[in-house]
Amino acid sequence: MEEYKIYLAGKFVQTNSEVKIFNPYHEKAFAKTYLAGKQELEEAIISGQKVLKTMRDLPSYERYDILMQIAQGLSDNLNEIAQILSDESGKPMRYAKGEIQRSIQTFTVAAEEAKRLPAEVMSLDWTAAGKGKQGVIRYFPVGLVAGISPFNFPMNLAVHKIAPAIAAGCPIILKPSTTTPLSTLALAKIIDKTSLPKGAISILPMSRAEGNQLVTDDRFKLLSFTGSPHVGWLMKAESGRKKVVLELGGNAGMVITKSADLDLAVEKAIIGGFAYSGQVCIHAQRIYVAQEIFEEFAHKFVSKVKNLKVGDPTDDSTEISAMIDENNAKRVEAWVNEAIHDGAKVLCGGNRHGTYYEPTILSDTKPKMKVCALEVFGPVVTLEPFSDFESVIDEVNESEFGLQAGVFTNQIDEMDYAFTNLEVGGVIINDSPIFRVDHMPYGGIKDSGLGREGVKYAIHDMMEARILVR
Repeated sequence: MEEYKIYLAGKFVQTNSEVKIFNPYHEKAFAKTYLAGKQELEEAIISGQKVLKTMRDLPSYERYDILMQIAQGLSDNLNEIAQILSDESGKPMRYAKGEIQRSIQTFTVAAEEAKRLPAEVMSLDWTAAGKGKQGVIRYFPVGLVAGISPFNFPMNLAVHKIAPAIAAGCPIILKPSTTTPLSTLALAKIIDKTSLPKGAISILPMSRAEGNQLVTDDRFKLLSFTGSPHVGWLMKAESGRKKVVLELGGNAGMVITKSADLDLAVEKAIIGGFAYSGQVCIHAQRIYVAQEIFEEFAHKFVSKVKNLKVGDPTDDSTEISAMIDENNAKRVEAWVNEAIHDGAKVLCGGNRHGTYYEPTILSDTKPKMKVCALEVFGPVVTLEPFSDFESVIDEVNESEFGLQAGVFTNQIDEMDYAFTNLEVGGVIINDSPIFRVDHMPYGGIKDSGLGREGVKYAIHDMMEARILVR
């Protein structure tokens, strides 16, 4: 069983609290790491505070060089780290490799943004009081950052906190999911070889109870959390005076109009609905298809979903595999069975086998069913017809969430109407709501979160303005 030590302010250490990491597909432990406790967290905080000025004063070219060294290290070890990620998360290799490639891009974008940190000069003579004066506005690192990342994108969602922190000049302590901490600990080995000041980054798997100090401790000046809405909003309530960025859940809608390219919509619906067994917060959960093309779409969609390649995630040809654990698979099973009992029709799937839940399409659903109203976070989509475009936009909006939505149409007026009226953080035209590139602003409204990620936007959150008047 391979050992992964935790990364504490530039040192790889063991603790007395050992945790085994399970492969979701084989349901066997294959590695072990350790949980940090109060003592380790305190050391990380003190070490982070000691390098605050050093990080603030790092010139742009050094930040750029460090970030590019990390990107290159990931590139040099892509296959190895993708294997670790696949083993810990059950993510098919095609998606695991894609996640490492995205992480490389995230560090690369952060390196570029480190060369263009925000600054401004403004005239102050708009009134007589400001005659002869100007303002010079610089943005300074906010201070020590607490990052908490989830299991489903264990590398790239962690990198979306680490890379902007380096670019902004903020020390960061990251708490990865205790289910999938190994890929970020592998990343720590790459970071450790750079000239980044020791103490600027700690990667500490922790229990939820111990990790709550990241939320409540006033020495942290910003909390960046990605995870469930219930946990996220509770953290905000307990966070005190620190800035908070929340990237939470969703039950994304996808609308396919009669003017859409139907074959493209089918292809994108498969990826949006079933990539990584639907364990994606922008998973295309609620699919609405124009009445005129509903039967044709449903036939093609169901046929292709039934032919998805199921198997070992380490096989490059595997398209769908195990969920993260059996408890989550059982939860999805219970929600689907509840919907069926309430009148939903199963077009395909609907069965669980251990940690694997079949790709499932439901129709004749009702808005208040859990598979519609909540975040299913599994390989389940609902498929319903619609007859009026404006009404279906209203139906997409009838949700506690507002992360992203996809709209397939070739009519400019429908694109404009969707963009103006959808209550979401991102409207994706002629693609699934699962679409994301790592430099775009990303986040939601309502229960889907607070603030935006995307490297530049995260950097701005990690800095604060200061004006010099002269």
